[in-house]
Parts: sequence; structure tokens; C-alpha cells
Amino acid sequence: MTKYIFVTGGVVSGLGKGITAASLGRLLKSRGLKVAAQKLDPYINVDPGTMSPYQHGEVYVTEDGAETDLDLGHYERFIDEDLNKYSNLTTGKVYWNVLNKERRGEYLGSTVQVIPHVTNEIKEFVYNVGKHSDADVVITEIGGTIGDIESQPFIEAARQVSLEVGRENSLFIHVTLVPYLHGSEEHKTKPTQHSVKELQGMGVNPNIIILRCDEPLEPSIFDKIALFCNVKRDCVIENVTLPNLYENLYEAPLMLERSNFSSVVCRELGLDANSPDLSDWTAMVERIKARPYTVHIGLVGKYVALHDAYLSVAEAMRHAGYSLNTHIKIHWIDSETVTDGNAGEVLSGLDGIIVPGGFGSRGIEGMIAAAKYAREQKIPYFGICLGMQIAVIEYARHVVGIADADSGEFAPDCKHKVIDFMPGQSDEIDKGGTLRLGAYPCVIAEGTTMERCYGKREISERHRHRYEFNNDYRDAMKAAGLTLSGESPDGRLIETVELTDRDFFVGVQYHPEFKSRPNKPHPLFLGFIGAAFDRMTGRAK
Repeated sequence: MTKYIFVTGGVVSGLGKGITAASLGRLLKSRGLKVAAQKLDPYINVDPGTMSPYQHGEVYVTEDGAETDLDLGHYERFIDEDLNKYSNLTTGKVYWNVLNKERRGEYLGSTVQVIPHVTNEIKEFVYNVGKHSDADVVITEIGGTIGDIESQPFIEAARQVSLEVGRENSLFIHVTLVPYLHGSEEHKTKPTQHSVKELQGMGVNPNIIILRCDEPLEPSIFDKIALFCNVKRDCVIENVTLPNLYENLYEAPLMLERSNFSSVVCRELGLDANSPDLSDWTAMVERIKARPYTVHIGLVGKYVALHDAYLSVAEAMRHAGYSLNTHIKIHWIDSETVTDGNAGEVLSGLDGIIVPGGFGSRGIEGMIAAAKYAREQKIPYFGICLGMQIAVIEYARHVVGIADADSGEFAPDCKHKVIDFMPGQSDEIDKGGTLRLGAYPCVIAEGTTMERCYGKREISERHRHRYEFNNDYRDAMKAAGLTLSGESPDGRLIETVELTDRDFFVGVQYHPEFKSRPNKPHPLFLGFIGAAFDRMTGRAK
């Protein structure tokens, strides 16, 4: 029978529930178990697709086209399993489904209530991910903190799941904060006690408590929390904040396993699993620690004030760096600060330039200036989604000679829209859920940088965009030297462009960052960072 693990958080947000859930997934997978993960988000948006990156960070996209919370990126990168539309549920989606069922008469005239109708909808979603993935273990992270009004239906649904499948098939892990007060020079357990008491008041008794702390805890803390929170002593597990989290992120499973985290989980769930084989993961972490080189990459974007807006892009670059024995020093450059006049100053000293995805007209001219500088100075350039469209606009303006070339997104009245809606598309649409989303195939042209990186001619990658390369400009672009290196199988859509005579100058309409893994870097990021590495070593010589 599928086992169900629920991960909750207390005291404050940002304690690392997602990393804890992802780490546990990696540990259980290393024991030979099939693991699925999902995130329940209390916000009322139907999905994060229309939310500002400043509010929510990046929108992660699954193979089947679901726009989800960024924590799903952590799950996929740690567990190395493709998730799906059953992996992210919001309050908005719950009520959307419930109200549609009510309108269709599916409740047979019943008064629709939080219990049982809303909680049943949540439970169905939790069960579905197990059914569709045939997982041994389903790990469900519940967003927010205990005590939030918005989270209550999700906690109640989790309580009901535990009752229905049996306590032997369900487990509650509570991640909580143990602050250190410098005034009295001691750790304080009271916030954890109150958080657990709040959870118990909702009918849930946590089986394991993860203590987030900035410094190692003294043994008395574990004894006290075990006693006051009614859990076994070895079910109180320390989670010390890792120094320089982004550089040491993948050490988290190993750190938690030093406290026998997965052994305790397997014991509490009655799982007869193999001992964990973490040899490959440990070797990867050791390799990460020993990198002797550094390359400097300029990330030119419009949401750089919140680095989580480009989380998967940054991680994908780091993954390539792990393989190439090099640190990736990301220079976060606000595209609104870049102009033709200062590009040489702002972008000097970089080994590579990447322009990631985004929407809207703000900061676009700065991105175009960055693409122009990279092309003229022969700096490795990687354009992702919007970054590909930027490369096309820049090339049309400054090489093809179409001075007013632009995108229909930024300049609807422009005469030369080299990026635009394709025939059959319409701009008279709602914004939510109408993008080209999820995995689509692409056929790669022979003898291109794309073929060199992938080592094959047919690929499938995840998309999240609405505007496309305008086919009316294919011939002019090709005649001016731009290689249209990837197309949809029917030839209707241009998926990738490049300057094939460069070490790396590539733009892709899709989001390759979503398929990169720490121990399996994406081939395009490997090609981009490899070209940047070659530039760095050449400059050093």
C-alpha cells in the first residue's frame, strides 16, 4: 500500500520545508523506493502562472504543462522524477473544482461545505498522485505555517487521509524553528512547543520534528522537545542552516541522514527498505566542494531583485559547473540599467551572458543591448524563451537592417513584428493557463551547436510562452547569417536560433533549465558554461 508523508511548518515561513521534503525523497529513493512528491499551496490563485515573480519567485513547469510552485523544482532535482499536474494544488484550484461540481449538480442538492466537500477535493488530489505514479511513498508538503487560516482545510484533509489509510501508512513531519537568543546565550524551545500544540489542536500529532537552527543544538534540547511534544527521542532531528546555501544545497540529504532521518521514517512507516546507497550523491557533493575554477556569468533580467525568480536557471548553471569543476559566479544585472552606451562597462569581464525568460516591455531595451554586446564581442550568449526573442529582435535590427524590428508583445502597432502571435492565435484571451505549456518535440538541424550539445537530432523540452518567431522573416534572417537550428516536427514553429560559427550563441524558445539535475546537467547549459570556461581560461592565458 502507498505510504503518505505530510510535511508541515511552524513558527515562521522559510524554514526549508521544501528542501526537507526533497531531501527525504532523495534518501528514500536511495533505498530503492519509488517516490512521488506534491505541494499544497494555501493561496487562492488557481496557480502561480499569473503571479508576479517578485511575489512568488519562478513558475515551475512540469512535463504535462502544469504551472506550479518553485518547490517542485527542488523535488525534481533531488528525486530525479518527473512530476505532473497532480503535484501542485492551490486553494483557488480546490474551490474552482468544488464550485464547478456544484454548478453541474454533482452534489445532488447538498449544502456545500468545507467538510466534507472541500476536504474531499483535497484528499482526492493527494490520492491521485499516488495512483498515477504508482509510488511506494507520496511526500506532501503543506505550504504556509500552522495557525494560518488558509492552511486549515489542508491540515484537516491530511488528518482525514491519515485516518483513512491508517496510522501505520501515514506520517507527519513538522519543521520548526529553534531560535538562539544571544542575550541569554541559549536556544529556546518554546516556539516549537507552541507550534506543535497548535498542530495537535487540529487533530494531528507530529511523528517527527525537524529543528531548524543556525548553530548545533545541545542534547538537552532534543530531550526537552521529545518530552514536551510527545515524540520519540530519535524522532527529533537537527537541521542546521548550511553556510552559503546555494553552494551547499545538495549536502542537505547527507546532513539529515547523519541523524538517521530515512531510517527513522522507514521504521515509523513499517517500510522494509534497503540501506541507502548514497555513494554517487556523496561523490557529487565532494566534487562540488573541490572545484578549483570560477567563471563569471552575467544574468541580465528584469526580476533580479529576487533571485528566486530565476532559481532553476541559476541551479542549471551550477549543475554544469559541478561537471566542469568550476564555480559559477552569477552577476545579477538589472536589464533596466543596461544601454548601448554603458554595455561595455556593465558587462565587461564576463565569461558568458544569459538572458532568461520574462513577460512585459519593462527592461527589454537593456536586454537587447546585452545581446548586441555579446554578439559583437563574441561572448558566449544563451537566450532562454524571452532571451531567444531578444536575440532575434537584436539581429533583425542590427544585422538584417530592420531598424524598427520588435515583438507584438512590446509594440503591438510595430510594422515589423519579428516576434508575434502565429496565425490562429489571438490576443483577446485571458492570461491564465493559455500559454504554450509543457513538453513539445523539436527537430534539430544537422551541423549546428544544438546538435553538438545534444548529440542527437530529435529532442523534447518544456515550454512556457505565448509569442513565437514570425515565419514571415525566416528567409531574411537566414540570408543574414542567423541559423534557424531547431523546428517543430511539422516545420511551423522555430524553436531555436544560433550563430553556428561561434563557440556558443544560442537562443531557445523553451525552458531547458527545468530538466537539469545536479548529477545530470542539461546539455545546453553544459555547452554554455563550457564555452564560458574556455573563454575564462583563454583570458587567463
